[in-house]
Amino acid sequence: MKIESPINGYDIDVMVVGFPGKTVCHGGLGWSTIVLLRGHGRVAMIDTGGMGVRRLLIERLRERGLKPADVTDLLLSHAHYDHMLNWTMLGHARIVIGAQEMAWALKEPWGTTPVPELYVRELQGWKTAHQAADGEEVIPGIFARVTPGHTPGHLCYIIKGRDFDVIFTGDAVKNRAEFLCGRTDMTYDPAVSSASVAAIWSLWRERPGNIVIPGHDIPMVLREGMPHYLAERQDAIAAWFGNDIDTMTTIQLSVR
Repeated sequence: MKIESPINGYDIDVMVVGFPGKTVCHGGLGWSTIVLLRGHGRVAMIDTGGMGVRRLLIERLRERGLKPADVTDLLLSHAHYDHMLNWTMLGHARIVIGAQEMAWALKEPWGTTPVPELYVRELQGWKTAHQAADGEEVIPGIFARVTPGHTPGHLCYIIKGRDFDVIFTGDAVKNRAEFLCGRTDMTYDPAVSSASVAAIWSLWRERPGNIVIPGHDIPMVLREGMPHYLAERQDAIAAWFGNDIDTMTTIQLSVR
């Protein structure tokens, strides 16, 4: 889905909408939001998804007349596999990750966390990587803000528009439920996460019409103090439950 009008010179296109859920029997799900920004002479992406989204991501770029080689900047919210792993697809681009996040991720024990150890280690010394500070303008008109809790150095990204702002929360607030209850699931530090949720609420309320794009949900606006979706959810899987590969069962994951 696209935000209808440019914000501070950027066209905002949510190429992949994240899903607010987790699996019951098969470990992590990791369907995260991926956003495309075009403006100021740049083609930028916020987050990249995990291995399973690679083919879809290439297709979504092609539908927009782009190739991975056309992307100039990649803004990573944090160092979990479902948000950063495909940076290798964009290794030519300027890759932004929080300085605090990188320092933490490099020290995480191998083989036990959602941090993709080898990808983080390679990114540390990558020639186009940039480790951002809190409050830094990472590309023209887009500012990073440290919002810890889900991970210690997690970054949100904010575009300041003339009439309203757009806030990309990553997993500091993954979905509408976390916004409404003020608590988060799958977090490094629950108390710190709750403080970040409150901080993002404050940013959201600053100007009428501000848009929030969560890490695992549909973009939202506030109406009478409550989050409201800007699009309809489209989530489904197809499964081979029959006797041949041509027979598939579609399972809708959305609540209508």
